[in-house]
Amino acid sequence: MAAACVEAPAGVARHHAAAQPAARKRMRVAMGSTDDYDFEDAYRLGEGTFGAVIRARHRGTGQAVAMKFLGDDGGGHEALLRESLLLEAASAGNQFVVGSHGLARDPATWELCLVMDYGGSSLRDALRRQPGPLPESTVRAAMWALLTGAKGMHGAHIMHRDIKPHNILLGDDRVLRLCDLGLAVHMSEPPPYGKAGTLWYMAPEVLLGKPDYDALVDVWSLGCVMAELVTGKAPFRGEDEEDQLCAIFGVLGFPDDTTWPWFASTQFAAELPELDDKQRKQGSVLHSKFPETRLSKEGFDLLSGLLTCNPDKRLTAAAALKHPWFSRMD
Repeated sequence: MAAACVEAPAGVARHHAAAQPAARKRMRVAMGSTDDYDFEDAYRLGEGTFGAVIRARHRGTGQAVAMKFLGDDGGGHEALLRESLLLEAASAGNQFVVGSHGLARDPATWELCLVMDYGGSSLRDALRRQPGPLPESTVRAAMWALLTGAKGMHGAHIMHRDIKPHNILLGDDRVLRLCDLGLAVHMSEPPPYGKAGTLWYMAPEVLLGKPDYDALVDVWSLGCVMAELVTGKAPFRGEDEEDQLCAIFGVLGFPDDTTWPWFASTQFAAELPELDDKQRKQGSVLHSKFPETRLSKEGFDLLSGLLTCNPDKRLTAAAALKHPWFSRMD
């Protein structure tokens, strides 16, 4: 297998600190041929406007892989190369991010595809098959894996920006892995960052157009995933960006100068309809949706730390993993 030599930025951690100038280093991307793979038993794992992901098998090793082909609206070879670099960096030494096999080229058409480990079915599909609520011990194990994966990814200076059950794989080994870095960004790339993600899992600062958000947007998304693991449905389900923000603040309370000073400067805050004092002073009602019969006190405390509107007060993935809730891990 050949290797393509390209330059990729060396990242600088930027959770709350300003980004620093980053040196650039050369990274090698494995380049193989689609002839190395057997498509006889292939089937589509997913498809959309971006293209399609197909399961195939390596002829030499017999290993099952997932191969991502981009469509006309997927961004082309540049987008595949970018995602390959980000996935290579995010998965290095990180068992909770799907592994990368580089790129493969069709020798007849020169079409490129991204080759990854086959990670199983999506968590979304698994939750649809789930007949009832998950035990808290299962939720705890799942969140430990996902937060560990996010911690490693953020340590590699990568924001995923589209964490949701559809982009989490449940393998035959019962291990959860983050996948699909098509919207990911390297944190050495300076802001402004555009809006990215899936509406129900987007952090409020992204919805509000904050241009210099950081890796904590992934932590918010993981908080939404945790809530969905407990209840079986996403906690905030708006129809558009404004409705999504109203759904979030309707549960967590509208921010004020004490809880989130930046919020008052947003266009959304300026255009809010007149709220009476009772509405403005309403605090979080999240606990009413997660009583102790559904989630323990420590579990709820962690969930609250993940679903904090002000990113400056939100837990990082690393801090979340130190929460006492995880001391009960089997």
